[in-house]
Amino acid sequence: MHPPYMSRRSFITSMGMAAAAAIVPVKLWATKKKLPNIVLIYADDLGYGDVSCYGATKFKTPNIDRLASLGLRFTNAHSPSATCTPSRYAMLTGEYAWRKEGTGVARGDARMIIHPGRTTLPSVLQKAGYTTGVVGKWHLGLGAENQDLNWNSDIKPGPLDIGFDYCFLIPATGDRVPCVYVENRRVVGLDPNDPILVSYGKPIGNEPTGKDYPELLKMHPSHGHDQTIVNGISRIGYMSGGKTARWVDEDMADTITGKAMDFIEKHKGERFFLYFSTHDIHVPRVPHPRFAGKSGLGPRGDAIVQFDWCVGEIIKTLDRLNLTKNTLLILTSDNGPVVDDGYKDQAVEKLSGHKPSGPLRGGKYSAFDAGTRVPFIVRWPDRIKPGESDALMCQIDFLASLASLTGRKLDADDAPDSFNVLSALTGKSPVGRDHLVEHAGTLSLIKGHWKYIEPSDGAKIARNVNIELGNDPEPQLYNLKNDLGERHNLAAQHPEIVKELASLLEKIRRNGRSRPLRQPQ
Repeated sequence: MHPPYMSRRSFITSMGMAAAAAIVPVKLWATKKKLPNIVLIYADDLGYGDVSCYGATKFKTPNIDRLASLGLRFTNAHSPSATCTPSRYAMLTGEYAWRKEGTGVARGDARMIIHPGRTTLPSVLQKAGYTTGVVGKWHLGLGAENQDLNWNSDIKPGPLDIGFDYCFLIPATGDRVPCVYVENRRVVGLDPNDPILVSYGKPIGNEPTGKDYPELLKMHPSHGHDQTIVNGISRIGYMSGGKTARWVDEDMADTITGKAMDFIEKHKGERFFLYFSTHDIHVPRVPHPRFAGKSGLGPRGDAIVQFDWCVGEIIKTLDRLNLTKNTLLILTSDNGPVVDDGYKDQAVEKLSGHKPSGPLRGGKYSAFDAGTRVPFIVRWPDRIKPGESDALMCQIDFLASLASLTGRKLDADDAPDSFNVLSALTGKSPVGRDHLVEHAGTLSLIKGHWKYIEPSDGAKIARNVNIELGNDPEPQLYNLKNDLGERHNLAAQHPEIVKELASLLEKIRRNGRSRPLRQPQ
């Protein structure tokens, strides 16, 4: 429950004029007829240094590079969290995931985390007259709390109950059962005589597992991922049945990209919002054979090349349908990179000098900046001039910013942490957020060029993935302007800044919101 109005108001006042400066009034540029289509391409585990327009040199990502050359490339933009489920939750709701229990990395049979009736990014755009669709990885749970999830009948609630008109889903991730697609409310291609059963406890049915039958595997696990085998790959969780509905990993990018293109084609005469959530470069990395060996860095690099192809197909579809000029196209990633994330795919051995995090420290799961600072490119030829921006940005602000763009007003309790930074998003202002809370296992706060990581007793290195987590029992303070790699802890030299940022972080945590109660629309 949020604190009383005066408490929240006092909190916002205490944040000072700088926070207000980040929320610049934006004139609604167009009448309803001229509002742009919106396409959000959301990569999975794509690091700051994983594409050539952000410094990768071992392979090329020409389609993403083209997007960057024609749009606005952000260098200080962040996912809300350092892992997938909480980033997606925050991006769609405008609320930091660390405020809500049950928003950690979701199991494949998790129940719906975003409850129907809540204001979401798609529901706001739906009310603004957009046809809304989500294609690809979901990983936010399906079905009602405290009820059995039956994969053999209508599956609800789901995306259709929180603002999407259409969905074609990978229910969780490729390494989790059930390994089937869900279109709207039904599993695609399911034979009713071969019902699906799923378990995340004890084994179910008589399906072979990677642990017991490693000779059946075409890709072996490095840690975990040794349960039911589907398509020669062992997964997290147990599954039986649904043989005709099971996906083929090598075809996944083609399948979901085709569905995304179909959605654009079908709704080319309407205003539409497409959330295209790809699976690349998440494990298991099993790119289509036409991409195998293309990067020279093994399956992980090949999956990045495949992702670039997916981006290119969306760009070509918009071009072919003459939709490019008035389409706001956003490309970003749900968190930073990880190399070995559970399978022996030679990702570590074949890095060959490639740095997935670029100049940043850490990676996926980490409180250091590589956990959340990700590629972030925005193109809208009608309104956005090509260039580069170092404005502090976060995906959690899509909701308030796109509400402003489309003329929708948010209620006081909607999107409590989403700022209207439309001016920065479109390059009209060099100023984005005044501050940002980063979320890994612990919390961090960026304000200006300073970053504070609160003390934590957690492990310093995640051994399975060999990533520095940023945990330390002492406070950490970094000057990101001079030390982007977060190598020099300045907490002892600047105790007054540590105190200021720790106090602000605690206020944000305690007050249940960071968005001002009223923002210019």
